[in-house]
Amino acid sequence: MSTVEQIKDFAVRCFSNARASHDWEHTQRVYNLCMHIGRVEGADLAVLEIAAYLHDVGRSYEDESKGEICHAEKGAEIARNLLAKHSIPDDQMGNIIHCIQSHRFRGDRQPETLEAKVLFDADKLDAIGAVGIARTFLFAGEVGAKLHNPYIEPEDTEPYTEEDTGYREYKLKLSRIKERMLTAEGRRMAEERHAFMKRFFQRLTDEYEGHK
Repeated sequence: MSTVEQIKDFAVRCFSNARASHDWEHTQRVYNLCMHIGRVEGADLAVLEIAAYLHDVGRSYEDESKGEICHAEKGAEIARNLLAKHSIPDDQMGNIIHCIQSHRFRGDRQPETLEAKVLFDADKLDAIGAVGIARTFLFAGEVGAKLHNPYIEPEDTEPYTEEDTGYREYKLKLSRIKERMLTAEGRRMAEERHAFMKRFFQRLTDEYEGHK
């Protein structure tokens, strides 16, 4: 079994009890997006392949702590210990760790390498568009949130509570993703996904209020 196959196998096992909104299927979609954007942008695909597989291995820690633990930092720690067991050049290993540390939308670290920027964009693209909408409602269901909560401003609500609705996630995060994209191909892909998502949430509001 090759190094990449061993790393992929480890990552799959990390998601054995994962919530559906951040499961192995999410990682597979991010991997596919990384390979596409990476080829267009001329990134190191060997770095991206491993970084994509490992980018969310710390997610269960964040979910269990209800956001107290940063999954990007925890994931980087897990990845560092795992990669030390394999023959990976130091520069590539450092880049992989940086990719994982800096991929989070709400994180403090900024992606500095091309590969980190590609992973950031790929992960964010999976949070918008049709798939992104589906994931927001999956997550809302996982934390016991309502379908919609129009009687309170999203800015006044708390994450990981019944107020953490799909619409809240859209207003506070998803609607802002398009402006945060870091690669030309990521920005191109985000435009269409953003437009679709915007129409959906406007329609949701109209139907909820009985206007349509």
